[in-house]
Amino acid sequence: MDDRPLTGKVALVAGGTRGGGRGITVQLGAAGATVYVSGRSSASGGSGLGRRETIEETADLVTEAGGTGVPVRTDHADPDQVRALVERIAAERDGRLDVLVDSVWGGDPLTDWERPLWEQDLGTGLRLLRQAVETHVITSRFALPLMVARGQGLVVEVTDGNTARYRGSFFYDLAKSAVIRLAFAQAAELRPHGVAAVAVTPGFLRSEAVLDHFGVTEGTWRDAAAKDPHFAYSESPAYLGRAVAALAADPNIMDKSGRALATWGLYEEYGFTDADGTRPDWAAHWAEALADEYGPLGDPV
Repeated sequence: MDDRPLTGKVALVAGGTRGGGRGITVQLGAAGATVYVSGRSSASGGSGLGRRETIEETADLVTEAGGTGVPVRTDHADPDQVRALVERIAAERDGRLDVLVDSVWGGDPLTDWERPLWEQDLGTGLRLLRQAVETHVITSRFALPLMVARGQGLVVEVTDGNTARYRGSFFYDLAKSAVIRLAFAQAAELRPHGVAAVAVTPGFLRSEAVLDHFGVTEGTWRDAAAKDPHFAYSESPAYLGRAVAALAADPNIMDKSGRALATWGLYEEYGFTDADGTRPDWAAHWAEALADEYGPLGDPV
């Protein structure tokens, strides 16, 4: 089995600074790809989220993993900056782009988990949609022509959940559901050109922010299960990254185009593990421990 199946491939991970985006970026690199990692959080300036992670750090991790990491500070809400990013990739890689990952989020401080729509601040909710949905549209608009021109490629829309189940907050739910629809719509338009598009979700993700919330690190994360027993069934960003890398290396990826996929289904098909060698299955845990209280997780959309 080739342990560098993406050697020679070029990827762009928009929103690859932290969390699932970083996990995807690093694992694409581990599979041999050259990965452009873009976002607002850079050594030259922050994103306003107050987080410490930067695109330069992520790019270094890509290179350490065996790929080539290229950080490019980009605000994906700005069409001119995204256009410049894609033009740079085209110029540096002879017009090649094999994988586009739309993982821009930044909506945590904008999400109101307590109040219904009619009591929420409208401006904040609309900002969340612009940050979490419009950025994906803008990025695809400028990046897709590179794939269409070569008649191959994969678009990955990163979401939360792969069902029609309500996600607990109006604008959050709308954003994550819309991202799945973006994959579906792109798949329909790209199919005649040999380009695939899918949506992918992790389970309970141990992002940097989640680890900070529990007061643990990736090395001590199991200690947090004492506070939340469901955390014992969480997964690292590497798990999501390995799922995406497996999809990117799949010669039959067009068979999955237009689908909403999840780590808990993909690990069974592709045989990858999490960073610690385990195979978390959030859907199985939900069915066993949470379905009675919260209802079934739901079938994929």
